[in-house]
Amino acid sequence: MRRAIDKFYAFLDRPLYLSSRFLLAALVIPLILSFWAPLWRIGMIAPQYPEGLSLHIYSYKLEGGRGGRDLHEVNVLNHYIGMHSIDRAALKDLDWLPFALGALILLALRVAVVGNVRSLLDLAVIVGYVSAFGMGRFYYQLYTFGHDLDPKAPLRMPPFTPAVFGRKEIANFTTEAYPQMGSIYIGIFATGVTLILLWHLVKGRRDSLREERAAAAAAVAGQKTPA
Repeated sequence: MRRAIDKFYAFLDRPLYLSSRFLLAALVIPLILSFWAPLWRIGMIAPQYPEGLSLHIYSYKLEGGRGGRDLHEVNVLNHYIGMHSIDRAALKDLDWLPFALGALILLALRVAVVGNVRSLLDLAVIVGYVSAFGMGRFYYQLYTFGHDLDPKAPLRMPPFTPAVFGRKEIANFTTEAYPQMGSIYIGIFATGVTLILLWHLVKGRRDSLREERAAAAAAVAGQKTPA
């Protein structure tokens, strides 16, 4: 057991392969592009809105379709059912996201330059945490919008959770929500980091076995050498 632990820590201290460093540095590009691309799109279609209404969520802003007019229209509808206005201030839970993306960029570059397998594993864990936390907070924010309704609103309707992923029927509206290019860019980065880590696990295991065989062969050869 002790030997296995020692081998694991020795593996964590292995430096990254040169090809992995270049790939990790290249993966920073889609992460940078995610700043200017929408992360999520929420659409709404109803008989009175046959062309639909759309909201585009960025890491730093909220933008309505048709030059921002859709956001105003959605908030008018929300007023009638007692839902809070949707704006960037209402989505303040996402304010940390640009800073998190910036931190991931810096961490990825640091690992690419001076990192070892241990720092690559740390980066993969942080990427997973940021992704899960971001989705969790996004779901919670939408849940709060649909459940914290004003009881004095002109129209009364039961609490609901807007669509987070996929399509959902709410009253006479068909709502849908899907990831956009910003989330795809982040997904490319996260997938790339994971694949690089898996490659090091496989390649590191092969290298360890090769080194053990070489050491065993050298030991056998040394025992056969006459004194």
